[in-house]
Amino acid sequence: MLFNSYEFLFVFLPIVLLGYYVLVPKRARLGFITLMSYLFYGWWDWRFCSLMLISTVIDYQSGKRIHASSDPRVRKRWLLLSIVSNVSLLGFFKYFDLTADTANQLLAWFGVGAEPLIPLLNVVLPVGISFYTFQSMSYSLDIYMGAAKPARSPVQFACYVALFPQLIAGPIVRYRDLADQLVYRTHTWAKCSLGIQFFVAGLAKKVILADGAAFLVGDAFEVAAPGLFSAWIGTLAYTMQIYFDFSGYSDMAVGLGLMLGFRLPQNFNSPYKALSITDFWRRWHITLSSWLRDYLYIPLGGNRLGATRTYVNLLITMLLGGLWHGAHWNFVIWGGFHGALLAIERMWGKRGLLTRAPQLIQQSATFLLVMVGWVFFRAESLGQAGAVFRGMLGFNGVDAVIHERMATDPLPYILLGISLVGAFCFRNTWEIRWRPNLIWFVTLGSLFVLSVFVILVNTASPFLYFQF
Repeated sequence: MLFNSYEFLFVFLPIVLLGYYVLVPKRARLGFITLMSYLFYGWWDWRFCSLMLISTVIDYQSGKRIHASSDPRVRKRWLLLSIVSNVSLLGFFKYFDLTADTANQLLAWFGVGAEPLIPLLNVVLPVGISFYTFQSMSYSLDIYMGAAKPARSPVQFACYVALFPQLIAGPIVRYRDLADQLVYRTHTWAKCSLGIQFFVAGLAKKVILADGAAFLVGDAFEVAAPGLFSAWIGTLAYTMQIYFDFSGYSDMAVGLGLMLGFRLPQNFNSPYKALSITDFWRRWHITLSSWLRDYLYIPLGGNRLGATRTYVNLLITMLLGGLWHGAHWNFVIWGGFHGALLAIERMWGKRGLLTRAPQLIQQSATFLLVMVGWVFFRAESLGQAGAVFRGMLGFNGVDAVIHERMATDPLPYILLGISLVGAFCFRNTWEIRWRPNLIWFVTLGSLFVLSVFVILVNTASPFLYFQF
């Protein structure tokens, strides 16, 4: 079920709010949210609810046993069970076919067997598995490190794992950040109105700006040899699409959480205003960045083992962060690209290489590097990425398709321009402080009606991060 669908907006969400505030007793609210979260997830394919339930049961028991034991060996065994079970689920459903295909290619390259020796299973990727396995596993890790205490009941932990606002695409929430809220939450009109603001803003970002820019992405990534203008416009459109799509989902998740009394963490902080790649990763997908830092980079040694080891740790962290996004080597290259840039900036003292240049130059250079990275991220193969880069350098010629399309359908280009202005010049959703009044009501009401109209015309489209 999509947040930007009629089923969610006019059936599921009203039922949840009506049940939560009117029909269900206060003591049963957590169980109600958990049940509705499983219904939300099972709407796509009910069979995969069992995978989330397996992670929930194993991690709940692991956390309980880790906290109860003072024997380091016992604690490590239960922690290992949590890590292995989650990584195994994620590894099989997300990476089996990639691993098998890569192994078959290597065996063929060495002349071992004329036919593929490892069959591809064409495993279906359960939506959201990357997010809820990381979130569930962090519970056991935090208890092991003494950063969290066990949930008071299985229902509390099940609600934490399955909480539908952020279940599919984050933000990735630590249990310690929600523990108290699972026991007691405040419900005020101020919090609810703020939630409405976040939700409507996120919906508009998704269906108007992100989906509007999506019409131009194919000019760069769906042709064999994109020309100069098509390559740049298409890459720029994807750069805007992925930001407004993902940050739009995060805003909607935060808004839904507020409507139910939960405060979820910020996931984006105007990332394209960053002055360096280091700054970019403080602003982009903040909850994933902090997860990788706390559970991968620091355990690897962080910056405590000398300069060379620090650079290696950064590279390993970003390579695995790239692989987390999908079973495709292009994601690994994207992660390695960012890891290398982070290492170079670390050599420079955690600053961009143009740190002495005017702020506009720093921001422009960082944005250009991020765009280059998005080519690897979006392309379906290295060959396609190479074709886009050749187009951006002018090696595929200068095309006239942009001029023709602007004359016949200028709206996508107008929306792309609005996206650029919004990303660079306006405050992000977390920085806006509107008070509920007539202007607030008319503005949000108009945005909501316009978004619903766009959904009616274009039909609901999945969020990009659903595939990760």
